[in-house]
Formats: sequence, structure tokens, C-alpha cells
Amino acid sequence: MTIANRSPLSTFETNSKGTWTVLEAARRLPRIARIVVASSDKAYGIHERLPYTEDMPMLACHPYDVSKACADLICRAYAATYDLPVAVTRCANLYGGADLNWSRIVPGTIRSLLRGEQPIIRSDGTPLRDYLYVRDAVSAYLTLAEQLNCPSVRGQAFNFGMDCPQSVADMVRAIIAVSDSPEVEPLILGNAPNEIQAQYLDSGKAREVLGWSPKHTLAESLCETVEWYREFLAE
Repeated sequence: MTIANRSPLSTFETNSKGTWTVLEAARRLPRIARIVVASSDKAYGIHERLPYTEDMPMLACHPYDVSKACADLICRAYAATYDLPVAVTRCANLYGGADLNWSRIVPGTIRSLLRGEQPIIRSDGTPLRDYLYVRDAVSAYLTLAEQLNCPSVRGQAFNFGMDCPQSVADMVRAIIAVSDSPEVEPLILGNAPNEIQAQYLDSGKAREVLGWSPKHTLAESLCETVEWYREFLAE
């Protein structure tokens, strides 16, 4: 999101224009049977009432968040107007192996620990977020795609998360707890402009309509993730 704030045009090009380009191509190719598009919990923006449910308005303000809200609306326009077989995911913060964006909380914290460095928290540590392991996210996408022929699914948006928000500081400490340095304390900078204080989801619709639920606990997911980075950084 820091990159999006510095360079909003490329963000809009990728997330908004990229979405309608793909959907327009799919509209002209009848053999395209199912399309799942990634929106984000960031599309909801700031709400006084939490957790987010799918019927809440999208109040995004910042470039990345707005680009996802636009993509979300474009998808539903194509579904309503052209009966395109598309549905939208709004996932919690994803984590897992192969994420090499070191500014993100999970890979950045793990890399610091594996290097024997003190993990850094850019905010004051209090922002609340929901986190979703990448394996559960893959399951969410596949489950949604498999059911796109159902009238109750086509053109719909679905939240996917653990429904168990964690503060940034708690998430970092959970990573530290499964590392080789459980006594380390993070360095809290308290400098993260444009951060929304609390964002977390209600995944009840996905559980009820799709029969989806996450299968991995936070602790076991973080253990797997730490091992992935351990092997990757050792190469």
C-alpha cells in the first residue's frame, strides 16, 4: 500500500483497468465458464461497526483500497448486465510462504528473526487485522469457483477470514513464539500514516452459502511459514 500511495496511477491501471480488461475479454469468449476476482477487505474502508459483512457499503479512501473497491463494483456490473459467471473474494490479510514483500508483517518479521535481528513494527502495534493462511485462501478460491453455477453465488461477493482479529503486535509475537528466538521483543516505531485502525471480517456468508471454513490454526500455519522461509533464505 505504501507503493500505491506513492504511485496511484499504476495501482489503478493494474487493479481497476486490469479487471475490466479481463472481464471484457471473458464476455467476448463464451467458453470462459467461471471467473473469480480478488477484491480485498480494504475495499470496505473505515466503518464504525465491525466486523465487515458483505452488505456493508465500500467506503475506501486511499488508492489501493479504492482500486479494489472499483474492481469489485466492475465485477458485479458485468455479472448483473451480461450474466457473466463472476464472483468476488474479499480476503483478510494473506500470509504464507513465497511472499517476498519484506515490508509485510509476516515475511518481514520472519526474515528478521532468521537473521538474528529485532523485528520492526512500523505502527504502534495496536491496529487490528484478520489474517488468513494462503492454503485456506486457495481452498476459498476453489470452493467459490466450483459453485459459480449456483444462482446464490454468481455475481456475489464473499468474505474469507479466520474471524479472529489480531493486533499487529500480537501477530508479531505469535511469529516470535514459533521461532528459534522466543525471547525477542519487537521494535515498535509508531509511524504508519494512512493505516486504518481496525479491519476484520465476518465470514458467515461463505460458511453458510459455500460450506467453506479455514482448516489451519494460526500456530500451525506460522510454523509452516517459518520453515518455508528458513529453507528459502538458506539457499
